[in-house]
Amino acid sequence: MKKTLVLVFASLAMIGSAVSYAEGDPEKGKDLAATCVACHGSEGVSTNPEWPNLAGQGAGYLAKQLYEFRTEKRVNAVMNGMAKAIASDEDVEHIAAYYASLPAATGTADEDMVEEGTLLYKGGKTSTKIPACASCHGPTGSGVESAKFPKLAGQHSQYIASQLKAFRSGERANDPNQMMRDAAKRMSDSDIEKVAGYIAGLQD
Repeated sequence: MKKTLVLVFASLAMIGSAVSYAEGDPEKGKDLAATCVACHGSEGVSTNPEWPNLAGQGAGYLAKQLYEFRTEKRVNAVMNGMAKAIASDEDVEHIAAYYASLPAATGTADEDMVEEGTLLYKGGKTSTKIPACASCHGPTGSGVESAKFPKLAGQHSQYIASQLKAFRSGERANDPNQMMRDAAKRMSDSDIEKVAGYIAGLQD
């Protein structure tokens, strides 16, 4: 009975979140995102591989990250200040809706990383109990918007690697139920570089 109630409440929460984020207005968000262009590009595709591509990312995930930068649940010296400068929660959702409406970036996999990166992404690594990335982020890296699991397809490999290392060290700790921290702590630097190099070439 308890399990059933938990599932019901979780489903309602996801539906509620999806409806809330869907209310963002991409046209309003485009104007509000003017200050984001310097780092994330005019079309949501960053020119610096240390910064994430935002184009085509799920609106729910983007809004969640901005809210957590605003409250410092996710810590980044630049983004904490930028997120706090957004006038309202409503504006957060407009910005998220704008970036979600843009065509997603496409990238190129590192050919030296593809073979082993594919195995890690799709099947995990049983010897060290690394779960398959595809189980949450999808076989093509499309993510799961209802659960706010991010799209990974086309993301910069350098950014992916840096975030995995941040989860591993605990520097980044805004993952639900420590899912990413538990996975990343089982990964070696080599594992991270290989899976990140593969992810960069995924196409949703």
